[in-house]
Amino acid sequence: YFSRLNSDAGRVGRAYWRGRGLSDATIKRFGLGYAPDSFRETRDHLKSLGYTEDELLAAGLIKRSEKGGTFDFFRHRVMIPIFDLRGNVIAFSGRKLDPEQPGGKYVNSPETLVYKKSRTLFALNFAKKSQTRRYILCEGNLDAISMHQAGFTTAVAGCGTALTAEQVKILSEYADEVVLCYDSDEAGQKATRRAISLLSASPLKISVLNIPDAKDPDEFIKKFGAERFEMLLNGSNNAIEYELLQAKGKYDIATPDGRLNYIKDAIGVLAGRITPTERDVYAGRLAEETDVAKPAILNQLDAAIRARGRRAEKERERRLLEEGRINVPYSQGGQKALGVAFAEQQLVAAILKNPDYIRLAAPRVSGGTFLDAGLGRAYTLLCEKGAKGEYLDLSALSEELPEETVSLISRVLAQNYDIGLSAQDVELYLDRIEHSQPVSSTAGGRTAAELV
Repeated sequence: YFSRLNSDAGRVGRAYWRGRGLSDATIKRFGLGYAPDSFRETRDHLKSLGYTEDELLAAGLIKRSEKGGTFDFFRHRVMIPIFDLRGNVIAFSGRKLDPEQPGGKYVNSPETLVYKKSRTLFALNFAKKSQTRRYILCEGNLDAISMHQAGFTTAVAGCGTALTAEQVKILSEYADEVVLCYDSDEAGQKATRRAISLLSASPLKISVLNIPDAKDPDEFIKKFGAERFEMLLNGSNNAIEYELLQAKGKYDIATPDGRLNYIKDAIGVLAGRITPTERDVYAGRLAEETDVAKPAILNQLDAAIRARGRRAEKERERRLLEEGRINVPYSQGGQKALGVAFAEQQLVAAILKNPDYIRLAAPRVSGGTFLDAGLGRAYTLLCEKGAKGEYLDLSALSEELPEETVSLISRVLAQNYDIGLSAQDVELYLDRIEHSQPVSSTAGGRTAAELV
């Protein structure tokens, strides 16, 4: 795609990238390219290099037609390669050049064995080289590219999906602070609110950038320059400030109803995550904004914090009881097996999400003690591969496990998609498994897969 950009046929692609204000150096650095307006050129080129059709289909570079033939997936589009942390190209995003062209503005590579959207951050391979630990999280990859060109080398972006817990975890390994820099439209603000919710559970400091007089960072930098954008970054609001401004904007606080509704929403924002100092500062501000006495605001805030704490504790007790992780009387062996089976499933999921947990688990639990033999085999493989320093994911196990076990683990991972499994959780799973007394590889005649 990069070579075709620099051919005669790629003139339209070069014109597009230069029209976006990108320099030749930026185009080269990010490997930007052009997919020819052809149904076969990419396929034939790669086949001439020795790749098979099956490999090209698996990579999402070609598709099979209803008649059984194959054709290039990306056609007449400018191409943005997506890199992994090591700098390997693992996927592509293609933007249409002709408004009348069929398909959406962007078409993207499907997920493959090497490309998982939820675990990939665009431009992180470049950003991780920076000494700065303040990262800028953009909505789109072109925003990130423009920021890098302007000198903001810690800009990254998601890959066509909303921010995920896995991406937050990856960010926390490289950054101390994340500045949310999404578009100013409703979709961008919705994405901002979701990102704040996910990032709040991490150790990262969160700031939110308000972009005036432009729909996105790329447009702002083009209109006002990098220096003004730097000033915006340095003056960005923290997450609480952002949410309070959003709440205030919904109401006319010149009216009694507007003030009351604003106070109610603001209390909801502050009750979730607030230090004693912040509690005092924001209560004072709310009192000034709404002409309500500060002690009254503090009383409401304290009541909301206590109510949230009670709800959280009840939810925790319900979840623990459901998962079989607290001491409850068992009247039937099958019920006890259900709790143990759940712990086994969660332990495998926790290790797949964080292989460091192998060091906690391997000395204490053997795969041979698992109620479900398939899960026990998966756990043993994880420990063996982890000891060798191999990369761990479900695809690395799939060829060595029964299909039903792979399906079970996939389902358990999906159930834990947005849940952070801590070392304390792993300790509880291990305690449950250690204190069980399995007598066979099934529980009450049922496998763990059947108990889910």
